[in-house]
Amino acid sequence: MADNAFERPAAPGHRPLRIVLLAYDGMNLLDLAGPLQALTTANRGVAAGDLARYETIVASGAGGTVLTSAGLPVVTTPVSSLTALPIDTLIVPGGCWGEDYEVSQALRDFIAARVSSVRRLCSVCTGAFLLAAAGQLDGRRVATHWAWLDKLKDRHPMIDIDADSIFIRDGALWTSAGVSSGIDLTLALIEDDFGPRVAIDAARQMVVFMKRAGGQSQFSVPLVAQSRDHGFAELHGWMAANLASDLSVARLAARAAMAPRTFARTYVAKVGRTPAKTVELMRLEAACRALEETDLPLKTVADKAGYADEQQLRRAFQRHMGTNPATHRARFSGQL
Repeated sequence: MADNAFERPAAPGHRPLRIVLLAYDGMNLLDLAGPLQALTTANRGVAAGDLARYETIVASGAGGTVLTSAGLPVVTTPVSSLTALPIDTLIVPGGCWGEDYEVSQALRDFIAARVSSVRRLCSVCTGAFLLAAAGQLDGRRVATHWAWLDKLKDRHPMIDIDADSIFIRDGALWTSAGVSSGIDLTLALIEDDFGPRVAIDAARQMVVFMKRAGGQSQFSVPLVAQSRDHGFAELHGWMAANLASDLSVARLAARAAMAPRTFARTYVAKVGRTPAKTVELMRLEAACRALEETDLPLKTVADKAGYADEQQLRRAFQRHMGTNPATHRARFSGQL
């Protein structure tokens, strides 16, 4: 791939941006429908008489009907009909039949042929396999569904795979993790094109629980902490429900019916981090949710999440996220 293959002009403001979503048999329905609906919803706020923000096309190798993994057929246009059309953004959904991803030759060739003329190239979930087969991911930082990380790495060892993020932007290459993260990625594309207000409005219209930033983890800290087979699932559930309580090692050890030193040693061996680190991550995640979803004063957010004061909350945000609570809230409310 040429060094400047992803260096394209900024999105034009005087005409709809043409987004092509590539479809194939066995793809995940939500990987296609989620981004498509987000783009369509972003057109709702356009003033009467103005052009739509986006024009969307669903295309497949041969055109006609493709069958999603959910059994729902989708009618598509053939990629051969797009030869003369300028394309702003290509989005590749994920999904497949069975446990191995089979690359579509026609779509692989189409991507390779058009990549130098598109402004952005995107994938959802295992759509990264198709981009990789088209020669677009070597040396790039990439996200995909957590269950497919090893398979993607084995097949394409030159890719720098991020095992955690819900989506990643590497220049004009955007890749996302599983299923619902395709909506997160598309909302970020909308924000990139038309600003946070349009993206937030689209998210609200879709009743999306929250518009997550790309750096956020695929995994909820309390959920993962409770789901792993390490013997502390019940304790983690209690911790998540009592973040404002005393969560010192001594208190947690007593809750686990263990001596403090034994508890601390066993916890690190089985969980892979100290108890204090788990508490810190749980409290930060709770604070993020409160800032994104409520108008509670910062002091109340800090209290509910278990921080001693607002300053401690600010330090935690700066340390882990490189920002501050006010900026984080403003971004999710569409004020930035």
